[in-house]
Amino acid sequence: MCGKFTAKASWSETGAFSSFDAAETGYRGAEDFEVTFRVMGLVPLLAWDAGRRERRVIAARWGFPHPDDWRRPQPIHARAETIDTTRAFADAFRDGQRGIVLVKTFNEAPDSGEQHVFEPDAQKTGIAFVWRRFDVGAAVPLIACVMVTVAANEMIAALPTNRMPAILEPPDWAKWIGEEPATAAELKAMLKTREGVNWKMRREYRAKATVREPTGMLF
Repeated sequence: MCGKFTAKASWSETGAFSSFDAAETGYRGAEDFEVTFRVMGLVPLLAWDAGRRERRVIAARWGFPHPDDWRRPQPIHARAETIDTTRAFADAFRDGQRGIVLVKTFNEAPDSGEQHVFEPDAQKTGIAFVWRRFDVGAAVPLIACVMVTVAANEMIAALPTNRMPAILEPPDWAKWIGEEPATAAELKAMLKTREGVNWKMRREYRAKATVREPTGMLF
């Protein structure tokens, strides 16, 4: 299942979708880079700030804290089919703590085997996430998020693996993040398998990281 993706755009481009300050996210000076994000790292999450009545990009750790050790990310994914009934995710789903991450590519792999990189054909690909604040005894609350997943499409299932990220249609973004009202049924209907008719797929070739890890949190 997906545990890695690359950012769709530079931080300055991401800011075009929201009220945005790169310095607040901890990515100072990274505006000109295409960044790779992994589980346990901070990801740029597009969310709705109801108090300010505006979209914001917040830095959220990928992976809810494990009950026995908040430093361990578990879980990292939420199944769309049960997102409204699973205790770990239901409140965030119902209460509007839903976000989107814009991506250029995402990775998939079988349980054991090579990583493959998928590049959707959409100009802007938004993956659904839910997020929560956690009091872990630190100076500031931990903002953590999990990726929503759906059944794999035909291309991804051939790896084989049975799940993929829930990719939202752009007209659904405002409702998903809570900017516009939507019922739980409407929100769940947005979470469906997208067939990769014109997607690109390639084996991943490992390279040394060229962008430093971010620091800091928001909210």
